Amino acid sequence: MQPETETTKEVSIEKTKEELSNDILLAALKLFTEKGYFNTSLVDIAELSGVKNSAALYKHFKNKQEIARALYTWIIDRLSVSIDDIRRRNRKSSEQLREIVDLWFRLTDDAPDIMRFLLLLNVNEFLPDEIKLMETPPFIKILRILHGGIKAEEIKTVDSQRAYCYFFGVIENTLTQILSGALKKPADFYQNDTWEIAWSTISK
Repeated sequence: MQPETETTKEVSIEKTKEELSNDILLAALKLFTEKGYFNTSLVDIAELSGVKNSAALYKHFKNKQEIARALYTWIIDRLSVSIDDIRRRNRKSSEQLREIVDLWFRLTDDAPDIMRFLLLLNVNEFLPDEIKLMETPPFIKILRILHGGIKAEEIKTVDSQRAYCYFFGVIENTLTQILSGALKKPADFYQNDTWEIAWSTISK
């Protein structure tokens, strides 16, 4: 085993800081979706993330709004990467949409706080300067998928924004009902039926 040098110590410290920042974001995600942004304090986030006290949070984020902004960016960036992967794997719009729906339902079962953040919170209430969800890269990419499907005559001749409303209205309403507890079974139980109904609203 090689002795620890000053360089390796710095790398180790940086990694620890990154891990702690991630812990803070995950704690904030849980609290924002359970209690609401305005009912969550820095003390709450510090306690759940394992940071010694709220003052220690300032080593990572200036304030609660900066935590929320970093969390929003983190979620949007990962969704954008996932949709890029889906588009690379599939040529037809119907195939791409099906995989996106699969992703949405899988996240609802496996990472429900992410979907609560996207579907149940009004992000612009506490991040008024951030671009609206539908104007972020992953949702612009979804609109392009819909536009491609319209051009390829897979999807009815409507504009892509209306196609989004028809199709994802069914998807998002179902997921909202699951996340709120109105629908009692896991998301996977409703997935195929929801896809078929949603696709029938826009398919030719």
